[in-house]
Amino acid sequence: MYKKLRLSQKSLSRKTKGSNNYQKARLKLARIHAKIKDSRLDYTHKLTTQLIRENQTIVVEDLAVKNMVKNHNPPPSPPGRGARGVGSDANWGEIVRQLEYKAEWYGRELIKIDRYFPSSKRCSNCGYVVDKLPLDIREWDCPECAAHHDRDINASINILAAGGAVSVCGARL
Repeated sequence: MYKKLRLSQKSLSRKTKGSNNYQKARLKLARIHAKIKDSRLDYTHKLTTQLIRENQTIVVEDLAVKNMVKNHNPPPSPPGRGARGVGSDANWGEIVRQLEYKAEWYGRELIKIDRYFPSSKRCSNCGYVVDKLPLDIREWDCPECAAHHDRDINASINILAAGGAVSVCGARL
């Protein structure tokens, strides 16, 4: 779909502003944008409904999505990360918004973990917190217990554990 979008934008840029062909190209581009938006929203609704129906408690990290979208120079990482992968295409803000109201509808619990919680820097094995962990480091070894961690998997384990503490004990993070 993005290839069609790119080609349509390119075609529109070649047209003379105000001409009939310009108007046709503009409408064609608008239809492609609408289709992308609709398919993204449809997928988001299906995903959030599935998550809410299958889980009693969902734990998410309260991220600053606007700041993440601004980052157009992500570290070398798998495709899908960076500006388009995080906020725009992944639609993270909308996913969290939908999870909030659907959790209320279905009587489920949605826990948001503070964005400043050191989920990536804390060893999920022993609890040691690394002082600095730049974004370009995707894997690291704990200096205390020598456990090897993938940054994202380690963060997800820590977020789940923190969510469990909030759910069971009412802990504040």
